[in-house]
Amino acid sequence: MMDGKQALLDAIRLRETGQLVCAEVRFSGRKAISPTSDDFADEMAAFANSRGGVLVLGVEDKSRDIVGVPHDRLDAVVDFVKEICNDSITPPVEQFLLDRISLPSSTGSTAAVVKLDVPRSLFVHRSPGGYWHRVGDSKRVMTPVFLARLFQQRSQTRLIRFDEQPVANTSLDDLSESLWARFRTQRSDPAPETFLTKLGMAVRADEGAVRPTVAGVLMGSLTPERWLPNAYVQAVAYRGSSVTSDAVAANYQLDAADITGPLDRQIIEASRFVLKNMRRGASKVVGRVDEPQFDMAVVFEALVNAVAHRDYAIHGAKIRLRLFEDRLELFSPGALANSLTVDSLRYRQTARNETVCSLLTRCLAPDEPWLTVGRAHFMERRGEGVPIILDISTALAEREPQYRVLDDAELMLTMHAAPTDQADD
Repeated sequence: MMDGKQALLDAIRLRETGQLVCAEVRFSGRKAISPTSDDFADEMAAFANSRGGVLVLGVEDKSRDIVGVPHDRLDAVVDFVKEICNDSITPPVEQFLLDRISLPSSTGSTAAVVKLDVPRSLFVHRSPGGYWHRVGDSKRVMTPVFLARLFQQRSQTRLIRFDEQPVANTSLDDLSESLWARFRTQRSDPAPETFLTKLGMAVRADEGAVRPTVAGVLMGSLTPERWLPNAYVQAVAYRGSSVTSDAVAANYQLDAADITGPLDRQIIEASRFVLKNMRRGASKVVGRVDEPQFDMAVVFEALVNAVAHRDYAIHGAKIRLRLFEDRLELFSPGALANSLTVDSLRYRQTARNETVCSLLTRCLAPDEPWLTVGRAHFMERRGEGVPIILDISTALAEREPQYRVLDDAELMLTMHAAPTDQADD
């Protein structure tokens, strides 16, 4: 936005106001005291909640005189901006571009300014003054109706699904061809831009550029956590059946991993984590027959459901996999989608992330010996996932798994381990 020195200079001189805010920086010692952190946070959140915009520090607002920032204080201004982004806005505004630019001042010399490019956000941000948005050349507090509509668009009940939204500060080059080309067929359009758009992995953004969608980043990027920091699986294997107060002293963790990458890779690596760390018991037969605690096809199915149906719009939430000696717990961000209830999970199906689910139905299942159920793709879309989890786990563990919704913000699945006569350490 306003890319290049001349484009920015023209916007300042022509007094463009709809997507440009200027402010002079004043200091007390080496600390920036004006604009105030609250005012700056409100302006930044207003842009993020709207179509995006540019804030320039070092330009007087009313006169548009380029007064600049002293070179020895540029670092202090940059730190001031980053601190506001992280500490004064909820959730933090993380996707922004920050540049130091030299512009000609009114005296004919050059002056340094700090340009902050704030894109339209995937989330709804609250700043010290409340929920702000841009209307024309000013910022305004959102009315309750407008705020409800914005949350609807950017949350689980959205009109525009979250996984179909463009991701700011991305380009199609951020997608790995090795990942998106696997979805090609003989009938696919040869032009990558057209193909990715039809697939739902890209979309034309408000400013006209074609950018990857949330689904495109999740399935087509080697590092989706670069743009969606919590899009990963946190896996921990515990030594006992609980986490106690003296856990640290008891060396309570057997293994731990943050599993990142495209969603299909997360599913496979999380399944391998369980396979590696689950205990094995011996059955009551002549000789010793090792039996696993969990059916790996069920574990795979549960992980597919978790990454496919979690709410990626919830900032700061990740999938959590906890493996104990007697059970497996899987936490997926977001309450149940639409009108689903825990009791209706066996009988009904609905998708929170339609594009992600569509891509997983096209994604070939791994050819792994631990995946004992014959299946062609990660998702089959026959509505059999939850019945498989419930029925096979119940038969193996002699106890039915439990689904619970925690605080209307997280879906928890508990699968009990199979009973064994003895277990290996």
